Amino acid sequence: MTVRLSVIEIVVEDMARSLAFYRLLGLAVPASQDTEPHVDWELPGGMRVAWDTIDTIRSFDPGYDRGTGHGMSLAFQADTPAEVDKLYASLVAAGYKGHKEPWDAFWGMRYAVVHDPDGNGVDLFSPLS
Repeated sequence: MTVRLSVIEIVVEDMARSLAFYRLLGLAVPASQDTEPHVDWELPGGMRVAWDTIDTIRSFDPGYDRGTGHGMSLAFQADTPAEVDKLYASLVAAGYKGHKEPWDAFWGMRYAVVHDPDGNGVDLFSPLS
């Protein structure tokens, strides 16, 4: 048996708000998708990101409980360390919650963390060299 990671699923309270956040990170999901209960977007290379509203998940899993843990994050790579700073500042200025301001990490990257509208961690990074 062969399996491969194919889709990253994000459960959201407000589809339009979530998609607006991810558009700022370069995912060009059309605004026409803002009112859909499910959105599926293919990235270069074939990986897909999908968003489902809580109501959509509960339509087939009525007992769905979102829980409180944040054990995973998405990480977006910028071209330069300066772009990490600029992107972090633009997301925070747009009203999204900054979690950790940009810093030079000991593993050789400029790194920052913001939260998407649903509280999911989103890392921003670029190699320092």
